Amino acid sequence: MVMEAVALNHKVFGEGKPLVIVHGLFGSLDNWQTHAKTLSEYFQVILVDARNHGHSPHSESHNYDLMADDLNLLLAHLNLQKAYFIGHSMGGKAGIRFAQLHPEKVDKLIVADMGVKAYPPHHELILKGLNSIDFNTTTSRSEAEKSMTEFIQDNSVRQFLLKNLYWIEPGKRMAWRMNVAVLEREMPQILKELPQEMCSMPTLFLRGALSNYVLDEDLEEIEAQFPNFTLETIDGAGHWVHAEKPKEFLDEVLKFLIF
Repeated sequence: MVMEAVALNHKVFGEGKPLVIVHGLFGSLDNWQTHAKTLSEYFQVILVDARNHGHSPHSESHNYDLMADDLNLLLAHLNLQKAYFIGHSMGGKAGIRFAQLHPEKVDKLIVADMGVKAYPPHHELILKGLNSIDFNTTTSRSEAEKSMTEFIQDNSVRQFLLKNLYWIEPGKRMAWRMNVAVLEREMPQILKELPQEMCSMPTLFLRGALSNYVLDEDLEEIEAQFPNFTLETIDGAGHWVHAEKPKEFLDEVLKFLIF
C-alpha cells in the first residue's frame, strides 16, 4: 500500500524569507511559539505539527520519507519555492531527509542536537509512562501526572509530555493528541540511520554540550554527508538545547541564517 503525505497543521508568524521549524518526538509546534515570535522579526516563520503529533492528522505510518513528503506538500500549499529549515531531534532527521530528497528547496538547514546515525532504543520509560494512564478513570491532569511519575521521574519531561493532553469531552474524558500507539510501533523507523546521501547546502549542526546525541566521533560521518557543515556547541545545554539555553540558541540561529 502506498502511503500518502498528510496536510500538516501549521502556524505562520511574520513576513520575509520563509523559515520552517519542525519539533522533536512527542512535541508540537506549541513548544516553539516563543522562539517563533522572536524569529518572526526577521523571517516568515512556519511552525508545523509533525504527522501523529499535535493537531496534524494521525497516520498508520511514521518514517522520514513520509515526513519529508509532508513538508514538501506544505511548501506547495504555501506556494513556497525554497525555505530555511530548523529541525530538533526527530525534526532534525526529518529536515535532513527533506534536504536529501529536495535539495533545491532548502536554502540553509539547522539540525538541533541530532545526528545522521542510528540511535539505540531509549524511550521505553517514557512510553510506559504514557501508556500507564487509564483514560477511562483518569479525570484530571494531576491524576495523569501521578500515573506517569512511577516511570518518568524528571518533572520537566513529565510537564513537556503533559502538554499533549486534551479533553475529548470537557471535564469527562482526556486523551493524548499524539498517536502514541503508532509512534511506539514505529520507533525503529524513528531511531534508524538516515540514508547516506550528500547535501551541499550550508548546514549548522547545533548541539548541547551536556547531550550525547552528537558526539565528536560522529563528526566524520556528518562531514562526509554535509561537506558544507558547521558545528556549534552550546555550553550548559542538554538535548533540549533550544529550551534550556534559548538566548544562546537564537544567537547561533541568527548568526548562521543572517550574518
